[in-house]
Amino acid sequence: MNTEQLKETFLSLYGADENQIRIYFSPGRVNLIGEHTDYNGGFVFPCALSFGTYLAVRENNQRLVRFATTNFDHRGEIKLDEPFEKDGKSWFNYPVGVLNEFRKQAKEIEGVDLLYSGDIPNAAGLSSSASIEMVTAFAMNEIFGFGMDRMELVKTSQNAENLFVGVNCGIMDQFASGMGAADHALFLNCDTLDYERVPLKLEGMKIIIANTNKRRGLADSKYNERRAQCEAAVEALSTGKKLKHLSE
Repeated sequence: MNTEQLKETFLSLYGADENQIRIYFSPGRVNLIGEHTDYNGGFVFPCALSFGTYLAVRENNQRLVRFATTNFDHRGEIKLDEPFEKDGKSWFNYPVGVLNEFRKQAKEIEGVDLLYSGDIPNAAGLSSSASIEMVTAFAMNEIFGFGMDRMELVKTSQNAENLFVGVNCGIMDQFASGMGAADHALFLNCDTLDYERVPLKLEGMKIIIANTNKRRGLADSKYNERRAQCEAAVEALSTGKKLKHLSE
């Protein structure tokens, strides 16, 4: 990513003023071992990618937040003196959800202009949504001095996706994006959030991530249904309750 080019695009959208443009980045992730085990409190083994989401931010001295991205034409804005509401299936529900979680914690931001630019293939299953949430959370925390640590930002971002966007995802995606490190994978216990950074040096080997062009969007998939089925199965196993057939 050419950050100078990103700044130029930012200025073409929002114009010039005396406030500083700041650039942030949050990675996507690939999961090496452990599918659908995070929301069941199991173990996962993800690693962060060099692909991710860049965010250019500038305070605008107004009581509104404006959203734009180089990836889609759709733009939006919210007024800080009004309740935050979900906008259909728009991409900026993810950052608005993060701001809404900050608001619940009595952490209010001032007006900012935001320009996102991601190089994660859209809907490819590499956690572009978590990357957007984490880069938003990290930037707002730093700019407005909320004093939250990485783990708190991870949980805030997961809550944004669960409670505002409406996807009952586990914590793996946000955790990998927020806690990942170069040349390491994360061995994470999703029940306790205990984790270990495991060295991952692929000397003479490569991990190939293939884009099959099969779209994977959690918000419009059966993800929530699958999670509900897993929770029902856990309840049945622990109580002896008979499970209904999945087709019922």
